[in-house]
Amino acid sequence: MIETASLLMTMPELLLTGAGLILLMVATFGGDNSARLVGWLAVAALAVAGWSLCGLPSTGGEAFDGLYRADAFGAFAKVLIYVAAAVSIVIAPRFFATGNSGIGGAIRAEYPVLIIFATVGMGLMVSAGDMLTLYVGLELNSLAAYVLASFMRQDGRSAEAGLKYFVLGALASGILLYGISLLYGFTGSTSYTGIATAMADGLSNGELFGLVFVLAALAFKISAVPFHMWTPDVYEGAPTPVTAFFASAPKVAAMGLLVRVSMEAMGSALTSWQQIVIFVALASILFGAVAAIGQSNIKRLLAYSSINNVGFALVGLAAGTAEGVAAVMSYLAIYVVMTLGSFLCVLQMRDADGNPVEDIASLAGLSQSRKGLAAAFAIFMFSLAGIPPLMGFWAKFLVFDAAVAAGLTGLAVFGIAASVIGAFYYLKIIKTIYFDEPAGEYAPAGSTLESALIAVSAAIIVLGYLLNPLLDATSKAAAAAL
Repeated sequence: MIETASLLMTMPELLLTGAGLILLMVATFGGDNSARLVGWLAVAALAVAGWSLCGLPSTGGEAFDGLYRADAFGAFAKVLIYVAAAVSIVIAPRFFATGNSGIGGAIRAEYPVLIIFATVGMGLMVSAGDMLTLYVGLELNSLAAYVLASFMRQDGRSAEAGLKYFVLGALASGILLYGISLLYGFTGSTSYTGIATAMADGLSNGELFGLVFVLAALAFKISAVPFHMWTPDVYEGAPTPVTAFFASAPKVAAMGLLVRVSMEAMGSALTSWQQIVIFVALASILFGAVAAIGQSNIKRLLAYSSINNVGFALVGLAAGTAEGVAAVMSYLAIYVVMTLGSFLCVLQMRDADGNPVEDIASLAGLSQSRKGLAAAFAIFMFSLAGIPPLMGFWAKFLVFDAAVAAGLTGLAVFGIAASVIGAFYYLKIIKTIYFDEPAGEYAPAGSTLESALIAVSAAIIVLGYLLNPLLDATSKAAAAAL
Protein backbone atom coordinates (compact mmCIF):
# COMPACT_ATOMS: atom_id res chain seq x y z
CA MET A 1 0.00 0.00 0.00
CA ILE A 2 1.34 3.42 -0.99
CA GLU A 3 1.50 5.77 1.95
CA THR A 4 0.16 9.29 1.66
CA ALA A 5 3.36 10.63 3.26
CA SER A 6 5.44 9.11 0.46
CA LEU A 7 3.26 10.71 -2.18
CA LEU A 8 3.55 14.09 -0.48
CA MET A 9 7.34 13.82 -0.34
CA THR A 10 7.47 13.11 -4.09
CA MET A 11 5.06 15.95 -4.89
CA PRO A 12 7.49 17.89 -7.15
CA GLU A 13 7.96 14.87 -9.42
CA LEU A 14 4.24 14.02 -9.35
CA LEU A 15 3.31 17.58 -10.32
CA LEU A 16 5.80 17.66 -13.19
CA THR A 17 4.78 14.21 -14.40
CA GLY A 18 1.13 15.23 -14.47
CA ALA A 19 1.97 18.53 -16.14
CA GLY A 20 4.11 16.75 -18.72
CA LEU A 21 1.32 14.33 -19.65
CA ILE A 22 -1.27 17.11 -19.90
CA LEU A 23 1.03 19.32 -21.96
CA LEU A 24 1.80 16.38 -24.22
CA MET A 25 -1.93 16.12 -24.98
CA VAL A 26 -2.15 19.87 -25.57
CA ALA A 27 0.80 19.67 -27.96
CA THR A 28 -0.72 16.67 -29.74
CA PHE A 29 -4.09 18.27 -30.40
CA GLY A 30 -2.92 21.87 -30.70
CA GLY A 31 0.07 21.20 -32.92
CA ASP A 32 3.02 23.52 -33.21
CA ASN A 33 0.70 26.53 -33.01
CA SER A 34 0.37 25.75 -29.31
CA ALA A 35 4.15 25.71 -28.75
CA ARG A 36 4.37 29.06 -26.96
CA LEU A 37 1.38 28.26 -24.77
CA VAL A 38 2.86 24.86 -23.89
CA GLY A 39 6.18 26.55 -23.13
CA TRP A 40 4.74 29.08 -20.68
CA LEU A 41 2.56 26.42 -19.05
CA ALA A 42 5.69 24.29 -18.61
CA VAL A 43 7.43 27.23 -16.92
CA ALA A 44 4.40 27.62 -14.64
CA ALA A 45 4.55 23.90 -13.80
CA LEU A 46 8.24 24.26 -12.87
CA ALA A 47 7.38 27.23 -10.65
CA VAL A 48 4.65 25.25 -8.88
CA ALA A 49 6.99 22.29 -8.43
CA GLY A 50 9.60 24.63 -6.97
CA TRP A 51 7.03 26.09 -4.61
CA SER A 52 6.08 22.57 -3.46
CA LEU A 53 9.67 22.11 -2.29
CA CYS A 54 9.27 24.74 0.41
CA GLY A 55 8.06 22.40 3.15
CA LEU A 56 10.03 19.29 2.18
CA PRO A 57 13.33 19.96 3.99
CA SER A 58 11.51 20.13 7.33
CA THR A 59 8.73 17.59 6.70
CA GLY A 60 10.65 15.24 4.40
CA GLY A 61 12.35 11.94 4.98
CA GLU A 62 12.49 8.57 3.26
CA ALA A 63 9.68 7.66 0.89
CA PHE A 64 8.72 4.27 -0.53
CA ASP A 65 10.88 2.32 1.92
CA GLY A 66 14.05 4.30 1.21
CA LEU A 67 13.83 4.43 -2.58
CA TYR A 68 13.41 8.21 -2.49
CA ARG A 69 14.70 10.84 -0.08
CA ALA A 70 13.15 14.27 0.40
CA ASP A 71 15.66 16.52 2.13
CA ALA A 72 17.40 19.88 1.95
CA PHE A 73 20.11 18.51 -0.36
CA GLY A 74 17.59 17.39 -2.97
CA ALA A 75 15.59 20.61 -2.61
CA PHE A 76 18.70 22.77 -3.15
CA ALA A 77 19.63 20.89 -6.33
CA LYS A 78 16.07 20.89 -7.66
CA VAL A 79 15.72 24.65 -7.34
CA LEU A 80 18.80 25.06 -9.53
CA ILE A 81 17.50 22.46 -11.99
CA TYR A 82 14.06 24.07 -12.25
CA VAL A 83 15.53 27.54 -12.81
CA ALA A 84 17.85 26.27 -15.56
CA ALA A 85 15.03 24.30 -17.20
CA ALA A 86 12.69 27.31 -17.15
CA VAL A 87 15.31 29.58 -18.73
CA SER A 88 16.03 26.94 -21.41
CA ILE A 89 12.33 26.89 -22.29
CA VAL A 90 11.72 30.65 -22.50
CA ILE A 91 14.80 31.37 -24.65
CA ALA A 92 14.02 28.72 -27.24
CA PRO A 93 11.21 30.22 -29.39
CA ARG A 94 13.29 33.07 -30.79
CA PHE A 95 16.18 30.78 -31.67
CA PHE A 96 13.99 28.27 -33.49
CA ALA A 97 12.08 31.06 -35.26
CA THR A 98 15.07 31.78 -37.52
CA GLY A 99 14.74 30.34 -40.98
CA ASN A 100 17.87 28.17 -40.74
CA SER A 101 16.81 26.45 -37.52
CA GLY A 102 16.23 23.22 -39.42
CA ILE A 103 12.75 22.55 -38.05
CA GLY A 104 10.67 24.64 -40.38
CA GLY A 105 11.18 28.08 -38.86
CA ALA A 106 9.16 27.58 -35.66
CA ILE A 107 9.61 25.84 -32.36
CA ARG A 108 7.99 22.44 -32.01
CA ALA A 109 5.49 22.00 -29.19
CA GLU A 110 7.34 18.88 -28.02
CA TYR A 111 10.37 20.89 -26.90
CA PRO A 112 9.08 22.09 -23.49
CA VAL A 113 7.48 18.68 -22.88
CA LEU A 114 10.84 16.97 -23.33
CA ILE A 115 12.42 19.48 -20.94
CA ILE A 116 9.73 18.70 -18.35
CA PHE A 117 10.26 14.94 -18.55
CA ALA A 118 14.04 15.38 -18.40
CA THR A 119 13.49 17.49 -15.28
CA VAL A 120 11.43 14.73 -13.67
CA GLY A 121 14.34 12.35 -14.24
CA MET A 122 16.80 14.82 -12.76
CA GLY A 123 14.61 15.23 -9.70
CA LEU A 124 14.68 11.49 -9.15
CA MET A 125 18.45 11.47 -9.61
CA VAL A 126 19.20 13.95 -6.83
CA SER A 127 16.64 12.41 -4.45
CA ALA A 128 17.46 8.76 -5.08
CA GLY A 129 18.12 6.62 -2.01
CA ASP A 130 18.56 3.41 -3.94
CA MET A 131 20.53 2.35 -7.02
CA LEU A 132 17.29 1.37 -8.79
CA THR A 133 15.80 4.85 -8.36
CA LEU A 134 19.11 6.30 -9.48
CA TYR A 135 19.01 4.31 -12.71
CA VAL A 136 15.36 5.05 -13.50
CA GLY A 137 15.87 8.79 -13.00
CA LEU A 138 19.08 8.88 -14.99
CA GLU A 139 17.56 7.03 -17.95
CA LEU A 140 14.42 9.18 -17.95
CA ASN A 141 16.63 12.25 -18.19
CA SER A 142 18.89 10.67 -20.82
CA LEU A 143 16.10 9.52 -23.15
CA ALA A 144 14.69 13.04 -23.32
CA ALA A 145 18.20 14.49 -23.72
CA TYR A 146 18.99 12.30 -26.74
CA VAL A 147 15.96 13.71 -28.57
CA LEU A 148 16.75 17.27 -27.54
CA ALA A 149 20.33 16.99 -28.83
CA SER A 150 19.07 16.04 -32.31
CA PHE A 151 16.08 18.38 -32.24
CA MET A 152 17.08 20.20 -35.44
CA ARG A 153 16.45 17.18 -37.64
CA GLN A 154 17.56 18.77 -40.91
CA ASP A 155 20.84 19.99 -39.43
CA GLY A 156 23.62 17.45 -39.90
CA ARG A 157 25.50 18.68 -36.84
CA SER A 158 22.45 18.25 -34.61
CA ALA A 159 21.76 14.75 -35.91
CA GLU A 160 25.41 13.83 -35.34
CA ALA A 161 25.28 15.26 -31.82
CA GLY A 162 22.20 13.20 -30.96
CA LEU A 163 23.71 10.00 -32.37
CA LYS A 164 27.03 10.43 -30.54
CA TYR A 165 25.25 11.26 -27.31
CA PHE A 166 23.00 8.23 -27.67
CA VAL A 167 25.75 5.72 -28.46
CA LEU A 168 28.12 6.90 -25.74
CA GLY A 169 25.24 7.36 -23.30
CA ALA A 170 24.13 3.77 -23.90
CA LEU A 171 27.69 2.62 -23.18
CA ALA A 172 27.74 4.60 -19.93
CA SER A 173 24.37 3.12 -18.95
CA GLY A 174 25.73 -0.38 -19.49
CA ILE A 175 28.77 0.39 -17.36
CA LEU A 176 26.51 1.78 -14.63
CA LEU A 177 24.27 -1.29 -14.67
CA TYR A 178 27.28 -3.56 -14.44
CA GLY A 179 28.62 -1.58 -11.49
CA ILE A 180 25.24 -1.69 -9.75
CA SER A 181 25.01 -5.47 -10.29
CA LEU A 182 28.47 -5.93 -8.79
CA LEU A 183 27.58 -3.83 -5.76
CA TYR A 184 24.35 -5.75 -5.30
CA GLY A 185 26.11 -9.09 -5.69
CA PHE A 186 28.81 -8.32 -3.13
CA THR A 187 26.86 -6.18 -0.65
CA GLY A 188 23.46 -7.85 -0.94
CA SER A 189 21.64 -4.52 -1.25
CA THR A 190 20.85 -1.79 -3.76
CA SER A 191 19.99 0.82 -1.12
CA TYR A 192 22.60 3.43 -0.26
CA THR A 193 22.31 2.56 3.43
CA GLY A 194 22.78 -1.16 2.82
CA ILE A 195 25.79 -0.61 0.58
CA ALA A 196 27.40 1.74 3.12
CA THR A 197 26.85 -0.80 5.92
CA ALA A 198 28.45 -3.58 3.87
CA MET A 199 31.44 -1.44 2.90
CA ALA A 200 32.03 -0.42 6.51
CA ASP A 201 33.26 -3.96 7.22
CA GLY A 202 36.05 -3.60 4.66
CA LEU A 203 36.07 -3.24 0.91
CA SER A 204 36.24 -6.52 -1.01
CA ASN A 205 37.61 -6.73 -4.55
CA GLY A 206 34.10 -7.15 -5.95
CA GLU A 207 32.84 -4.07 -4.12
CA LEU A 208 35.87 -2.12 -5.32
CA PHE A 209 35.20 -3.05 -8.94
CA GLY A 210 31.53 -2.11 -8.52
CA LEU A 211 32.52 1.23 -7.01
CA VAL A 212 34.88 1.96 -9.91
CA PHE A 213 32.28 1.10 -12.58
CA VAL A 214 29.59 3.23 -10.94
CA LEU A 215 31.93 6.21 -10.59
CA ALA A 216 33.07 5.81 -14.22
CA ALA A 217 29.49 5.91 -15.47
CA LEU A 218 28.66 8.96 -13.36
CA ALA A 219 31.83 10.66 -14.58
CA PHE A 220 30.42 10.31 -18.10
CA LYS A 221 27.22 12.07 -17.03
CA ILE A 222 29.13 15.04 -15.64
CA SER A 223 31.50 14.99 -18.68
CA ALA A 224 34.61 14.57 -16.56
CA VAL A 225 37.92 13.42 -18.05
CA PRO A 226 38.48 10.73 -19.34
CA PHE A 227 34.76 10.30 -20.12
CA HIS A 228 34.33 13.73 -21.69
CA MET A 229 34.63 12.81 -25.37
CA TRP A 230 30.99 13.49 -26.23
CA THR A 231 30.84 16.97 -24.76
CA PRO A 232 32.40 19.29 -27.42
CA ASP A 233 30.53 17.70 -30.35
CA VAL A 234 27.19 17.61 -28.56
CA TYR A 235 27.52 21.18 -27.29
CA GLU A 236 28.42 22.44 -30.76
CA GLY A 237 25.83 20.41 -32.69
CA ALA A 238 22.82 20.76 -30.41
CA PRO A 239 20.59 23.86 -30.71
CA THR A 240 21.96 26.64 -28.51
CA PRO A 241 19.01 26.63 -26.03
CA VAL A 242 19.49 22.87 -25.67
CA THR A 243 23.23 23.36 -25.13
CA ALA A 244 22.45 25.90 -22.42
CA PHE A 245 20.19 23.29 -20.83
CA PHE A 246 22.82 20.52 -21.06
CA ALA A 247 25.48 22.78 -19.56
CA SER A 248 23.38 23.69 -16.54
CA ALA A 249 20.50 21.49 -15.30
CA PRO A 250 21.88 17.98 -16.08
CA LYS A 251 25.27 19.07 -14.72
CA VAL A 252 23.67 19.97 -11.40
CA ALA A 253 21.66 16.73 -11.35
CA ALA A 254 24.65 14.52 -12.18
CA MET A 255 26.93 16.28 -9.68
CA GLY A 256 24.23 16.07 -7.01
CA LEU A 257 23.80 12.37 -7.76
CA LEU A 258 27.54 11.78 -7.60
CA VAL A 259 27.82 13.64 -4.29
CA ARG A 260 24.94 11.72 -2.72
CA VAL A 261 26.22 8.33 -3.92
CA SER A 262 29.76 9.10 -2.77
CA MET A 263 28.82 10.42 0.67
CA GLU A 264 25.86 8.16 1.51
CA ALA A 265 26.40 4.87 -0.32
CA MET A 266 30.20 4.89 -0.37
CA GLY A 267 31.02 7.16 2.54
CA SER A 268 32.52 4.31 4.53
CA ALA A 269 34.98 3.65 1.66
CA LEU A 270 36.21 7.25 1.49
CA THR A 271 39.89 6.43 1.02
CA SER A 272 39.07 4.24 -2.01
CA TRP A 273 36.89 6.59 -4.04
CA GLN A 274 38.75 9.70 -2.92
CA GLN A 275 41.75 8.70 -5.02
CA ILE A 276 39.54 8.27 -8.09
CA VAL A 277 37.85 11.64 -7.59
CA ILE A 278 41.21 13.39 -7.12
CA PHE A 279 42.53 11.93 -10.39
CA VAL A 280 39.38 12.84 -12.31
CA ALA A 281 39.41 16.36 -10.84
CA LEU A 282 43.07 16.94 -11.78
CA ALA A 283 42.60 15.54 -15.29
CA SER A 284 39.41 17.55 -15.92
CA ILE A 285 40.93 20.82 -14.69
CA LEU A 286 44.08 20.41 -16.80
CA PHE A 287 42.47 19.05 -19.96
CA GLY A 288 39.60 21.53 -19.88
CA ALA A 289 42.08 24.39 -19.56
CA VAL A 290 44.49 23.26 -22.27
CA ALA A 291 42.05 21.90 -24.87
CA ALA A 292 40.00 25.11 -25.01
CA ILE A 293 42.94 27.30 -26.00
CA GLY A 294 42.79 26.58 -29.74
CA GLN A 295 39.01 26.64 -30.14
CA SER A 296 37.43 29.05 -32.61
CA ASN A 297 33.79 28.07 -31.94
CA ILE A 298 32.28 29.70 -28.85
CA LYS A 299 30.08 26.68 -28.00
CA ARG A 300 33.00 24.24 -28.20
CA LEU A 301 35.03 26.56 -26.00
CA LEU A 302 32.22 26.63 -23.43
CA ALA A 303 32.09 22.82 -23.63
CA TYR A 304 35.72 22.59 -22.56
CA SER A 305 35.00 25.28 -19.98
CA SER A 306 32.29 23.04 -18.50
CA ILE A 307 34.78 20.16 -18.27
CA ASN A 308 37.19 22.49 -16.51
CA ASN A 309 34.51 23.66 -14.07
CA VAL A 310 33.48 20.08 -13.28
CA GLY A 311 37.06 19.46 -12.23
CA PHE A 312 36.94 22.38 -9.81
CA ALA A 313 33.65 21.18 -8.35
CA LEU A 314 35.15 17.72 -7.83
CA VAL A 315 37.91 19.30 -5.73
CA GLY A 316 35.26 20.00 -3.10
CA LEU A 317 33.91 16.45 -3.30
CA ALA A 318 37.43 15.03 -2.98
CA ALA A 319 37.64 16.61 0.46
CA GLY A 320 35.00 14.12 1.61
CA THR A 321 33.71 16.46 4.32
CA ALA A 322 30.50 18.37 5.00
CA GLU A 323 32.39 21.58 4.23
CA GLY A 324 33.46 20.12 0.90
CA VAL A 325 29.88 19.16 0.00
CA ALA A 326 28.64 22.65 0.93
CA ALA A 327 31.37 24.14 -1.28
CA VAL A 328 30.27 21.93 -4.19
CA MET A 329 26.65 23.05 -3.85
CA SER A 330 27.65 26.72 -3.69
CA TYR A 331 29.89 26.18 -6.71
CA LEU A 332 27.01 24.65 -8.67
CA ALA A 333 24.69 27.55 -7.84
CA ILE A 334 27.22 30.11 -9.06
CA TYR A 335 28.16 27.96 -12.07
CA VAL A 336 24.53 27.77 -13.23
CA VAL A 337 24.24 31.57 -13.26
CA MET A 338 27.56 32.01 -15.10
CA THR A 339 26.72 29.34 -17.67
CA LEU A 340 23.19 30.50 -18.42
CA GLY A 341 24.44 34.06 -18.71
CA SER A 342 27.19 33.01 -21.12
CA PHE A 343 24.81 31.09 -23.37
CA LEU A 344 22.30 33.93 -23.30
CA CYS A 345 25.10 36.10 -24.69
CA VAL A 346 25.82 33.44 -27.33
CA LEU A 347 22.16 33.60 -28.39
CA GLN A 348 22.68 37.31 -29.08
CA MET A 349 25.45 36.49 -31.58
CA ARG A 350 23.58 37.09 -34.85
CA ASP A 351 24.86 38.55 -38.10
CA ALA A 352 23.23 41.49 -39.87
CA ASP A 353 20.62 39.15 -41.40
CA GLY A 354 19.66 37.75 -37.98
CA ASN A 355 21.26 34.34 -38.49
CA PRO A 356 23.08 32.78 -35.50
CA VAL A 357 26.89 32.81 -35.64
CA GLU A 358 29.28 30.97 -33.35
CA ASP A 359 32.77 32.07 -34.43
CA ILE A 360 34.73 33.81 -31.71
CA ALA A 361 36.31 36.03 -34.38
CA SER A 362 32.88 37.51 -35.14
CA LEU A 363 32.94 39.11 -31.67
CA ALA A 364 35.64 41.55 -32.79
CA GLY A 365 34.52 45.13 -32.35
CA LEU A 366 31.49 44.19 -30.28
CA SER A 367 32.47 46.80 -27.69
CA GLN A 368 31.77 49.51 -30.26
CA SER A 369 28.48 48.26 -31.70
CA ARG A 370 26.85 46.52 -28.70
CA LYS A 371 28.39 47.95 -25.55
CA GLY A 372 25.94 46.27 -23.16
CA LEU A 373 26.44 42.81 -24.66
CA ALA A 374 30.22 43.31 -24.66
CA ALA A 375 30.15 44.25 -20.96
CA ALA A 376 28.01 41.20 -20.14
CA PHE A 377 30.38 38.91 -22.05
CA ALA A 378 33.31 40.40 -20.13
CA ILE A 379 31.57 39.88 -16.77
CA PHE A 380 30.79 36.22 -17.46
CA MET A 381 34.23 35.45 -18.91
CA PHE A 382 36.04 37.15 -16.01
CA SER A 383 33.83 35.26 -13.56
CA LEU A 384 34.43 31.88 -15.26
CA ALA A 385 38.15 32.64 -15.09
CA GLY A 386 37.83 33.20 -11.33
CA ILE A 387 38.84 36.84 -11.32
CA PRO A 388 37.93 38.67 -8.07
CA PRO A 389 35.69 40.24 -6.97
CA LEU A 390 33.20 38.40 -9.21
CA MET A 391 31.31 35.38 -7.87
CA GLY A 392 33.32 32.92 -9.96
CA PHE A 393 36.28 33.68 -7.71
CA TRP A 394 34.24 32.93 -4.60
CA ALA A 395 33.14 29.56 -6.03
CA LYS A 396 36.74 28.48 -6.58
CA PHE A 397 37.83 29.84 -3.21
CA LEU A 398 35.23 27.70 -1.42
CA VAL A 399 36.31 24.41 -2.99
CA PHE A 400 40.01 25.16 -2.53
CA ASP A 401 39.43 26.13 1.09
CA ALA A 402 37.56 22.86 1.72
CA ALA A 403 40.39 20.88 0.09
CA VAL A 404 43.06 22.59 2.22
CA ALA A 405 41.02 22.00 5.38
CA ALA A 406 40.85 18.29 4.48
CA GLY A 407 44.62 18.08 4.05
CA LEU A 408 44.58 18.12 0.23
CA THR A 409 46.81 21.16 -0.11
CA GLY A 410 48.57 19.76 -3.19
CA LEU A 411 45.28 19.37 -5.01
CA ALA A 412 44.33 22.96 -4.18
CA VAL A 413 47.71 24.28 -5.36
CA PHE A 414 47.38 22.40 -8.66
CA GLY A 415 43.87 23.76 -9.15
CA ILE A 416 45.01 27.33 -8.52
CA ALA A 417 47.89 26.94 -10.98
CA ALA A 418 45.60 25.44 -13.64
CA SER A 419 43.20 28.35 -13.17
CA VAL A 420 45.88 30.58 -14.67
CA ILE A 421 45.96 28.42 -17.81
CA GLY A 422 42.18 28.46 -18.06
CA ALA A 423 42.09 32.23 -17.67
CA PHE A 424 43.96 32.56 -20.97
CA TYR A 425 41.10 31.55 -23.24
CA TYR A 426 38.52 33.53 -21.28
CA LEU A 427 40.70 36.64 -21.56
CA LYS A 428 41.20 35.86 -25.25
CA ILE A 429 37.47 36.38 -25.82
CA ILE A 430 37.55 39.69 -23.95
CA LYS A 431 40.59 40.76 -25.97
CA THR A 432 38.73 39.92 -29.20
CA ILE A 433 35.70 41.94 -28.09
CA TYR A 434 37.58 45.05 -26.97
CA PHE A 435 40.87 45.22 -28.88
CA ASP A 436 40.61 43.39 -32.23
CA GLU A 437 39.74 45.13 -35.50
CA PRO A 438 35.94 45.24 -35.83
CA ALA A 439 34.27 42.48 -37.83
CA GLY A 440 30.76 42.69 -39.25
CA GLU A 441 28.19 44.24 -36.95
CA TYR A 442 25.65 42.11 -35.13
CA ALA A 443 21.92 42.50 -35.48
CA PRO A 444 20.12 44.49 -32.75
CA ALA A 445 19.21 42.66 -29.55
CA GLY A 446 15.73 41.75 -30.76
CA SER A 447 14.55 40.21 -27.48
CA THR A 448 13.72 42.15 -24.34
CA LEU A 449 13.41 38.87 -22.41
CA GLU A 450 16.93 37.72 -23.32
CA SER A 451 18.36 41.15 -22.50
CA ALA A 452 16.61 41.13 -19.13
CA LEU A 453 17.89 37.65 -18.28
CA ILE A 454 21.42 38.67 -19.23
CA ALA A 455 21.17 41.77 -17.03
CA VAL A 456 19.87 39.75 -14.06
CA SER A 457 22.60 37.11 -14.44
CA ALA A 458 25.31 39.76 -14.71
CA ALA A 459 23.96 41.58 -11.67
CA ILE A 460 24.06 38.36 -9.63
CA ILE A 461 27.66 37.72 -10.67
CA VAL A 462 28.74 41.27 -9.77
CA LEU A 463 26.62 41.83 -6.64
CA GLY A 464 26.26 38.21 -5.55
CA TYR A 465 28.30 38.73 -2.40
CA LEU A 466 25.21 40.37 -0.94
CA LEU A 467 23.53 36.96 -1.24
CA ASN A 468 26.42 35.11 0.38
CA PRO A 469 24.76 34.68 3.79
CA LEU A 470 21.74 33.02 2.13
CA LEU A 471 23.89 30.88 -0.17
CA ASP A 472 26.15 29.85 2.70
CA ALA A 473 23.24 28.90 4.97
CA THR A 474 21.37 26.91 2.31
CA SER A 475 24.44 25.07 1.05
CA LYS A 476 25.43 24.08 4.59
CA ALA A 477 21.89 22.87 5.28
CA ALA A 478 22.03 20.83 2.07
CA ALA A 479 25.35 19.29 3.07
CA ALA A 480 24.11 18.53 6.59
CA ALA A 481 21.18 16.55 5.13
CA LEU A 482 23.51 13.85 3.76
